[in-house]
Amino acid sequence: MIAYKFLSAGRVGRFTGFRWEADVWVEAASADPCAAGIHACRVHDLPIWLDDELWEIELDGDVVVADRKLVATRGRLTHRIERWTPGLAIEFGRFCAKRTRERVGFIPFLSGFVSDVDRFVAQNRIAIAGFAAARAAELRDGPPAYDAERLAQASWLADRLGVTASL
Repeated sequence: MIAYKFLSAGRVGRFTGFRWEADVWVEAASADPCAAGIHACRVHDLPIWLDDELWEIELDGDVVVADRKLVATRGRLTHRIERWTPGLAIEFGRFCAKRTRERVGFIPFLSGFVSDVDRFVAQNRIAIAGFAAARAAELRDGPPAYDAERLAQASWLADRLGVTASL
């Protein structure tokens, strides 16, 4: 199964500190979301897991499809998605800020989200900017709007990154 994996600079897992090598299989004893296994994501999960580097990963063995992630007993990085750059991350943040401004900028009790998202982008906290944009959508239009905003973000990313998969 082909999926995607965001890593910190140098192919390092943000939560585990594990340094990955390209094209080397890594094995885990089990696939238990948030506890054990090789964690990755589908295209529609990309905005949730942003980090410095984006890699395509091949998953094998037992694969668990969980909410907003995939977890497998085997995985290997196949190639880096070179289109994911600091510049594209900032563009993504600006995309989130624009959507937030258009959605809630005129609503007094939600307009603070606009400055929050702008500040997160300026601080290069792009993952938080995307979350805040989705949260503003949810507060304005209800829980389905959170998922709709995340889907819009994933579509934007997929288009810019040139990755294809059903959203």
